Amino acid sequence: MENSKYPQFTFTWIGGLVLVIGMILGTTVVSLVNVFWMFVFRQNLQYSDAYLMIGNAAGFLSAIALFDFLIVRPTTKKKLNFNFSPTNFYTYLLIFPMMLGMMFIAEFITSLIPVTGPFFGKYYEFFNQLMDQLTYNRVVMVITAVIMAPIFEEIIFRGIIQKGLINKGVAPWKAILSASIIFGLVHANPWQFVGAVLLGCVLGLVYYRTKSLLLAMFLHAFNNLCSSLLISYTKNESFAEAAHVSEWVILVVGIVLFSVFYYLFTNNKIHYSED
Repeated sequence: MENSKYPQFTFTWIGGLVLVIGMILGTTVVSLVNVFWMFVFRQNLQYSDAYLMIGNAAGFLSAIALFDFLIVRPTTKKKLNFNFSPTNFYTYLLIFPMMLGMMFIAEFITSLIPVTGPFFGKYYEFFNQLMDQLTYNRVVMVITAVIMAPIFEEIIFRGIIQKGLINKGVAPWKAILSASIIFGLVHANPWQFVGAVLLGCVLGLVYYRTKSLLLAMFLHAFNNLCSSLLISYTKNESFAEAAHVSEWVILVVGIVLFSVFYYLFTNNKIHYSED
């Protein structure tokens, strides 16, 4: 591994702080550009469809760059780099049904979270308004959710946090779970938290076993594409409502899909290497 082109960095609370600072710096720059634009051209870019997309991209890019220059290069003498190699077709046949099964399971659990009441009611209304803003322009929604989010989020949560924890000596399952919980928390709402943690565990497992961040990105994009299609054509993110079946049916199908393909994936004899 000493001759590997992939740096063996570790992830600590300092690295987490660097990521947060980088995210703040990136979004702050975009905000300052908006202030300048308002002052000169009397137009608030915040109301444009692309503003949120650009702001997210700037935040993620600056966080990744700052982590690279302040943590990775000084400690490993190498630049931040990941394995984006594709794999054999058989692996794809295993991981996508496994992911779909977990998506069904996550939907069922999420459906149990209240959407009414003094706290959940107002929070859910605010969440829906935010989602309406994010999904108003379908082109921006697809670019942001299906392309940008899988790339940037997988680099940070699986490529940096999970891998950095494993490099530090943390047990793989603990690293996968920790990265997934952090992934869920940054969504900042209970309805996406559950799905983010559960799906994050699948993404983390796939990345850990295949060593390829590309596969995790593909699965993440698949999940977000399904959500985008459901929102566009059914006004919600429910497979059960789209298929006109009970959430219990979705749960059972999800458990069967996930269990079968999890077993096949974790017991396949294919050797994956990062080098």
